[in-house]
Amino acid sequence: MVGAVPLSRLAEQLTLGDHEHVAIVGGGGKTTLMHALGDQLHGRIVLTCTTKMGYDQHRGRKLLLSPSDHDLAAATEAGLPVMAWKRVDGAKAVGVEPSDCDRWFGLVDHVIIEADGSRRRPFKAPAPYEPVVPASVTTLVSVIGADALGRVIADQCHRPLRVAALAECTPYERLAPAHAAMVLLHERGARKELRGGRLAVVVTKVDDASAPFVAELVAEIAQREPDVPVVAVAFEPMTESGAM
Repeated sequence: MVGAVPLSRLAEQLTLGDHEHVAIVGGGGKTTLMHALGDQLHGRIVLTCTTKMGYDQHRGRKLLLSPSDHDLAAATEAGLPVMAWKRVDGAKAVGVEPSDCDRWFGLVDHVIIEADGSRRRPFKAPAPYEPVVPASVTTLVSVIGADALGRVIADQCHRPLRVAALAECTPYERLAPAHAAMVLLHERGARKELRGGRLAVVVTKVDDASAPFVAELVAEIAQREPDVPVVAVAFEPMTESGAM
């Protein structure tokens, strides 16, 4: 498989530093990536979201609801990642305000957030009100599932009309790597709410069948914006419920 790395090397491949505020946006697999970074980074770590996610996605981590700064600082002292939400509404967890994430970033070593939803589709383009990215984000990770590449946009993508508009094609065309690169890098794509941080792309679910498409996507991004790192990982995201 083309350059695919184990999920356990994600933080290393993204060259994350000792103090990072990471927002994860885009296609399916965001929650899996968030938890992976929580396991791989060191120090005091908060995992959260700024939209909604399934309540079951805390995955057994210590859970805080609308914590005070004092409670959050105390909970992270042990060096184990904690999950923080505003509240739980039935099967859904309601995310926190971006300003909370900005403030927490001054209290802990890392804040990792899921900043939009994709309805379990492997690729998307954002609506005008998303992604919900805090101002202090240092790295924005835009996610695309390899199973979107070479498939009909209307069938595989969340908000296919927006994907097609940014890719300058119709929603009934197949998502070529060049199309995907245009959306990933577009100023009205995932990066439109990024202020001051850097963009990175993660391609999930890479396998032998998708490897040629992924190689083309990597080449397209390198040609258009060589400073944007692309990390391809071979994993199937766990079931991720509740994202809007």
